[in-house]
Amino acid sequence: MKGNVYIPFNERNSEESVIYFTRDLSPEGLKKAYEKVNENIDGNIAIKLHTGEQHGPNIIPSSWIKEFIQDECKNVTIIETNTYYEGDRDTTEKHRKTLEVNGWNFCPVDIIDENGTVNLPVMGGKHFNYMSVGKNITKYDSLITLTHFKGHTMGGFGGSNKNIGIGCADAKVGKAMIHSNPGEGQWSVNEEEFMERMTESTKATIDHFKEKVTFINVMRNMSVSCDCEGVSAEPVVTPNVGILASRDICALDTACVDIVFAMKDSDGKTLQERILSRHGLRQLSYMHELKMGNTKYKIIDIDSNKKITLAEITADLKPFSN
Repeated sequence: MKGNVYIPFNERNSEESVIYFTRDLSPEGLKKAYEKVNENIDGNIAIKLHTGEQHGPNIIPSSWIKEFIQDECKNVTIIETNTYYEGDRDTTEKHRKTLEVNGWNFCPVDIIDENGTVNLPVMGGKHFNYMSVGKNITKYDSLITLTHFKGHTMGGFGGSNKNIGIGCADAKVGKAMIHSNPGEGQWSVNEEEFMERMTESTKATIDHFKEKVTFINVMRNMSVSCDCEGVSAEPVVTPNVGILASRDICALDTACVDIVFAMKDSDGKTLQERILSRHGLRQLSYMHELKMGNTKYKIIDIDSNKKITLAEITADLKPFSN
């Protein structure tokens, strides 16, 4: 399946997974969503989220995460890696300063490639046999993938797949494996192959954690830009939606994309165009091909405990406003 061709829900060949949804964009909503998908999360717990460039306006608020950790999972560490690009987070020293500026000082933050790398096997991939990730990832028993869903300059969109695939790969080796061909420059991989390489990186990490991984996407402040662009991010024009959670990464990212494509043009067109122009849909079809999950699902509204449709979710969205 090409990454610039949207396939409607009823034309997909897939089993269905369960996704939980709430419109409650708050720490309470985050806790409600997590409680639906946390049955296997125990031991030494890592939370992978995007802590953002300095003063980035669109990241999940650190105050939400502070309350979430205090109430839901005290034995937890936020994990991050240094960046492949030059900026506020390409060295551990600069990264630590940025974490302080953005308010991530209420719990441990492990920059997992600070002390080196480890190779995790990629099973069934066509580009890699292994992926180089931050060495410290092996310290953890469980992984909560807590993602700010938004657009992305290269990926088209950034969901749980991007959060893990790029976010756990180490700064110099793993991220170069995903973005670059040897001798061809830092960003030399073409669109479709980039989606596939990123997805194989994700598979290495979630296969490592096996059943002890879960996924939450927060559809709020959805610029077409990634949080790695910080204060330079494009203005948000897409309405806020809510929080979705699942134990199926493919179904979860697919549902978030489907919600964007179910929006009326005045709400969703900008983000739709960003996804299609970057061939971002290849993330979804390749996850399905690698047997990482399903592209069909049913969505349960946590607040009513009833099944809800995409049309119902997008029917009364309010224009974005700060």
